Amino acid sequence: MPSFRFLWLFLGLFVSFTTLLSAKSEYKYSYIPKNVYENQVFPVTVICVSECSETVPKFTFDIVSETQPISDKPLSIHNGDDSFYTFYFKAGKVDVQIPRLYIQSDNEEFTLEHHTVFLGSLKIREDFCGVLAADMKIENSQISNYDEENHLVTLSIEAFEANLEDMYLNNVLESGIEHLKREDAKVVAEFYFVLPDSQKHIKFTYFNTIKKQYVYLQTPIELKDTTVTTQTDLNPKEDSFDLLKKYTFMFLVGFFFLMFLFKRDFFYLVLGVIALITLLTFYIPHKKICIKQGAPLFILPTETSTMSTKIDEKLHTMLLGERGDYKKIEYKKGVVGWIKNEDICEN
Repeated sequence: MPSFRFLWLFLGLFVSFTTLLSAKSEYKYSYIPKNVYENQVFPVTVICVSECSETVPKFTFDIVSETQPISDKPLSIHNGDDSFYTFYFKAGKVDVQIPRLYIQSDNEEFTLEHHTVFLGSLKIREDFCGVLAADMKIENSQISNYDEENHLVTLSIEAFEANLEDMYLNNVLESGIEHLKREDAKVVAEFYFVLPDSQKHIKFTYFNTIKKQYVYLQTPIELKDTTVTTQTDLNPKEDSFDLLKKYTFMFLVGFFFLMFLFKRDFFYLVLGVIALITLLTFYIPHKKICIKQGAPLFILPTETSTMSTKIDEKLHTMLLGERGDYKKIEYKKGVVGWIKNEDICEN
């Protein structure tokens, strides 16, 4: 009888101990892709089951490995008792070796072994823009004059799990990426390129990693919308709105002075003088600046902008605008760009 009671006690302790063990948190990979393509940005997800800490544990991928996530901070999602932590990696030209992962949580330590993600081959198309994404769309576009025969087009792009930094287009004069920002899976950027002003639209494809197929994106080149932006913002020319303002103030000047002559009321004279001063401000010429010979002319006022040309000789031209350490000028007729402040003549 005592032995029977001892057996029951042993079984009870064993069940309690195993239950206690099973209640502790456990970490493992819930998603690792088997295959990816060159330059693809892809997720790797770790799941914590059972009693998971509300605070994000400390994740450390083996520092010896050259393969590291794009961001050390994972995307955290909590669903009931489970917690999911997603890291994003970018594939190179060979199979991706996900390094060993060390996890520290509530004085507990866990280790997840390394994994290999194999690199697949992708049949490249002529219209492929170099981007692989779970989703990608053009938010808006802007067009301005580049020179007498070409336009500068800027596309605002939003994508998910995408390598926008590798974006390019065939059959354009030049292109580049500006203002790229990445937050977890979402990435936004400004993509600019130069193309002939005779082209009425742009069309290209990206590879959708969810659908496993190429998807078309296109946008029209609205030349009529660029007339206002290029004339008022880039080139020292008048547009219809400026003319309307000038004619309006001309009318007001004449009206107030005629009212003063007939009414002999100085109130109309004051209004006429104010309208005249306002009218004269429209005819104040742009400030002129001197540019050093050999100064590079950039497409955009940023450090990573592409240089469009160089100033072949010392140049005196009108200042069209300023932004940070850059000044906007018109180099030749229809050729507008940005020069650095350091390239302005001292005297």
